[in-house]
Amino acid sequence: MAAPEILAPAGGASQLAAAVRCGATAVYFGTPAFNARRNAENFSEDAFLAAVWGCHVRGVKVYVTLNTLVKDAEMPALRETVRLIAQSGADAVIVQDPGVAAQVKRLCPSLPLHASTQMAVHNLAGVKQLEALGFVRVVLARELSLEEIRSICKSTPLQTEVFVHGAHCMSVSGLCYMSSVFGGRSGNRGLCAQPCRLDFSADGREYALSLKDMSVLSHLQALSDAGVSSFKIEGRMKRPEYVAAAVTAAVNAAAGQPVDTDALQRVFSRSGFTDGYLTGRRDLSMFGRRTKEDVTAAAGVLGDLQALYKDERKSVPVSMTFTAKRGEKARLTVSDGAETVTAYGPVPEQARNMPLTAQACEKNLLKLGGTPYFCTQFSAEPEAGLMLPASALNALRREALGLLSDRRAGEEKAFSAAPAPEKKRRTGSDGAVRLRFETAAQLCMAEKAQKLILPLREIESDPSLLAAYGEKLAAELPVLLYPADEARVPDRLSRLKALGLRETVCENIGAVYLTRKAGLTPTGGMHLNILNTCALDVYEDLGVLDNTLSFELDFASAKCLRGAGSVGLIAYGHLPLMRFRACPARGKNGCGGCTGRREIKDRYGEPFPLLCSQKAFSTLYNPIPVYTGNGLLPPMDFYTLYFTIETKQTCMEMTDAFLRRENPEMKKTRGLYDKTLL
Repeated sequence: MAAPEILAPAGGASQLAAAVRCGATAVYFGTPAFNARRNAENFSEDAFLAAVWGCHVRGVKVYVTLNTLVKDAEMPALRETVRLIAQSGADAVIVQDPGVAAQVKRLCPSLPLHASTQMAVHNLAGVKQLEALGFVRVVLARELSLEEIRSICKSTPLQTEVFVHGAHCMSVSGLCYMSSVFGGRSGNRGLCAQPCRLDFSADGREYALSLKDMSVLSHLQALSDAGVSSFKIEGRMKRPEYVAAAVTAAVNAAAGQPVDTDALQRVFSRSGFTDGYLTGRRDLSMFGRRTKEDVTAAAGVLGDLQALYKDERKSVPVSMTFTAKRGEKARLTVSDGAETVTAYGPVPEQARNMPLTAQACEKNLLKLGGTPYFCTQFSAEPEAGLMLPASALNALRREALGLLSDRRAGEEKAFSAAPAPEKKRRTGSDGAVRLRFETAAQLCMAEKAQKLILPLREIESDPSLLAAYGEKLAAELPVLLYPADEARVPDRLSRLKALGLRETVCENIGAVYLTRKAGLTPTGGMHLNILNTCALDVYEDLGVLDNTLSFELDFASAKCLRGAGSVGLIAYGHLPLMRFRACPARGKNGCGGCTGRREIKDRYGEPFPLLCSQKAFSTLYNPIPVYTGNGLLPPMDFYTLYFTIETKQTCMEMTDAFLRRENPEMKKTRGLYDKTLL
């Protein structure tokens, strides 16, 4: 197996130069739109084409970030972006939105698909579903341990990509809505404002939602042995010196050479680094913030780091052969071992006083400064008594290298703008009410509900619920199913299926795969992040004929989404802001004494509910619930009331208020439904 690539971030031209010149074998960057770092410099169209060309000349692969959720109104612009990427000949696109992936497959079938970490793929079931959707690579969730990564790699032909250095999001990527809910700046759409870096506290501990940056460079050999295909460095918003330091460190670590950890930490860190997820040590040592000392530490190393990428890196070996004969055009043949080109110059003249020599040819033709080429074999055969000026030799060299560069840059990929086939779509809107409860003790108003939803664990604890409510009852699979828990799901579903379970609610693409494999009917939950009709079509093609749209949609956009099956919205609930594998309320002694219900306070003292899910992960909820019963709702097939921390009495009151379309006296919000999502 080939050595894993070193994949570097490039937020702009200077970062790209730093990455390539320091030895990255692949880079990722974006166009101005549809990438998860829209505030990075990124590349204009001309600069983008030139950047891909330059990387390919140097033997560096380019993966384009197309990794945001997209709304229907943006699809024409997306298609133009895919056209640009196809024209560039880029090696792959990194995608979060299944609808975007479907568009890429239709418009440019030869463009490989990489699944972004924003897809929150953290188990084998998710990877298997990606295989079926035509992806060739998956960027695995940062929260996985080495053993979990190994277990996934050995069971899939897909390439696997793992982050090895850079910032940690506190939440599982793709499942963070804090920036969106707080200020309309969606992390899933590339505009995260990082509110988690503010001073949230847990039991008096400051900055409880800020993790240290990860650095697992000392584990690269173990990751390679596990089957990882690509070592990814985070940092498209970082300065070029950071990129240079991180790439150099990764290259050295992969080669078993010493790493300058001091320079790496000084250029950027948050009170040091952590390898807690990879090693399974998910404790308080993972937490840290950017201090004044961290900021000032960078000044002393910037000069040395700039020197790392000051000059062009000689990365492409070539052989060169020059021939000059009477009556024939001079020619220079250059080969990189795979591509061979020949450039032709003027016909040599008879020499009057200084005939052309092999030494003179070598002096002019080997002036390769400012290029990535270096000559490993040179031969010159000028016929005696001929003359060719130095300017002609220089021009011949430039033309030959230009021809070789064009060959190395590759060709654009075929693009087809043929219209997508029309699908049959529902027009009816029943407006049925569904009730989702966190616990069976909250269950109420069953006669008023089209469907009742309980977590899988609650139905397992009391299987008589299936007999009592029949097919009206659906089991919600955990939002996060890490490999050990994933392995137990088939038997859990099989037992409940025998007792009458027919349907599950799936909040992750892996859950869809597990449900279908168990012979049950999958229902799409809000965490599938459906923002466009194409994504709706993808899930319906997978057998998910009943989908909840993302609560990041505004009502105007939501009412336009229609599919072959039912479509609905979350109409009430404390919306989930973040999902954690490293619990911010964890104490020095771990989970000891924890009830599973805690609070995190913001800098104003406002408490945010935190619920634990069987010590597998925890969820931070917005303390102010969304409520939509007091206004004009868009016509939907169903509306879900999503109960979490409420008492049974509150569940009854809110259900009754919603059914009556009343405006209850309480603190509430209409969330993003009445706002423009950025």
